Amino acid sequence: MKLISWNVNGLRAVMQKNFMDVFNELDADFFCLQETKLQEGQIVMDLPDHHEYWNYAVKKGYSGTAIFAKEPALSVNYGIGIEEHDQEGRVITLEYPEFYLVCCYTPNSQNELRRLDYRMTWEDAFRDYLKQLNTQKGVILCGDLNVAHENIDLKNWKTNQKNAGFTPQEREKFTQLLAAGFVDSFRFFYPELAGVYSWWSYRFNARKNNAGWRIDYFVVSEDLQDKMTDAKIHTEIFGSDHCPVELTIGL
Repeated sequence: MKLISWNVNGLRAVMQKNFMDVFNELDADFFCLQETKLQEGQIVMDLPDHHEYWNYAVKKGYSGTAIFAKEPALSVNYGIGIEEHDQEGRVITLEYPEFYLVCCYTPNSQNELRRLDYRMTWEDAFRDYLKQLNTQKGVILCGDLNVAHENIDLKNWKTNQKNAGFTPQEREKFTQLLAAGFVDSFRFFYPELAGVYSWWSYRFNARKNNAGWRIDYFVVSEDLQDKMTDAKIHTEIFGSDHCPVELTIGL
């Protein structure tokens, strides 16, 4: 089973570039999107072989997630059941016989860390949500989690320690998630591989210079880790400031 996750930074924009080519070439069983930046009815996808699941932000042109799945879900849940956290279309959970699939676009702490306090509240609530799911069956979490966990996960770590996405607080929350019974799939297979990133700023020729961050993940509950077969980061694919990430797993 192949799963893809991609922060498209505006689905309508990437549809004008190469989205359908990438979608068809990767041919995933599940194709998960973050930052779709649209409302219901603003786009029509021609995906006859897939079931579509969308979560829209209340605020227009902001955030949003989607999953395109070859098999229908047993159940679907939008958000995490807490009104404070469910206004921005950030989470979709699909239930299947052997696992839950969770697509997530984690809130950014923003410039001058003005949203860091909210981010900490979100992290605790979201981790509790995942832990509760994991008491029922295995969990596959994917998405833009807006944190580079270790120094190896970004090019310029020394100068970014006080910036959103690499603060000690955000990194600690990711550590707590792993400690709660989850595995970072890419590091499971490639624990020391450096220089492979999933996001690059549009500024300063960052992508040309590979001055990137690894902030897009597949995180899998420990009881499913032995079923994983590979994890990839598709740095060759353009169209967004993020590139797609991939998990293959024997389910």
